[in-house]
Amino acid sequence: MSPLPDPSFNHHHGGEAAIDLHSIRTFLRQWFRDPVKMASVTPSGRQLTRMMVAQLPADCSRVVELGAGTGVFTRALLDAGIAPSQLLVVEINPDLSDFLRDRFPRVPVACADARHLDTLAAERGLLADGKLDAVVSGLGMLSMSSELRCEILRAAFAALGDDGRFIQFTYGPFSPVRRREREALGLRMHRAGFAPRNLPPATVYVYQRSRSHEVASVRRPPRG
Repeated sequence: MSPLPDPSFNHHHGGEAAIDLHSIRTFLRQWFRDPVKMASVTPSGRQLTRMMVAQLPADCSRVVELGAGTGVFTRALLDAGIAPSQLLVVEINPDLSDFLRDRFPRVPVACADARHLDTLAAERGLLADGKLDAVVSGLGMLSMSSELRCEILRAAFAALGDDGRFIQFTYGPFSPVRRREREALGLRMHRAGFAPRNLPPATVYVYQRSRSHEVASVRRPPRG
């Protein structure tokens, strides 16, 4: 996969620097409206973003992103070579969905519930000749009920291939998907790393089917 032209450079916003400022303002505005759903008071930092993208399988091409916020992970996924047509962004907040469509006009954005991601991916052709390689999640799973977490994971693994990865970060000290939930869903967990420079510090976890063979990522986070 080769890097793509930067679709987020939008002269309406005065370029990338202005977009970053606009992203922060948009994020904070939504946080003040509903801090529980936003999960964090700031967008994800570069260290966490690099760590999340580094967990993609080496041959990854089809990805769904959940809870994209203002598009920090979206931008990183495009920079990693994921084609806009092979990336589906799911964001339940209408204002943030509109922001993402403006910032990434070539990327499909669904203003929808993450529990329907398998249906959404199928409707947009991502499952036409195979399954997803990864789901990258920015959802605040710690604040969810066990039932809701399991519904989202069931939908995700219905769309993921046998070696597909569900990549999730959390601000808590333990996996946001509890052991009993993993056992019920037939999943195994890998603690991929800790991002102490993120605000707040965050840990990245990768979930896969228990029966699948572990796929070692050969991606390396970009320097900087």
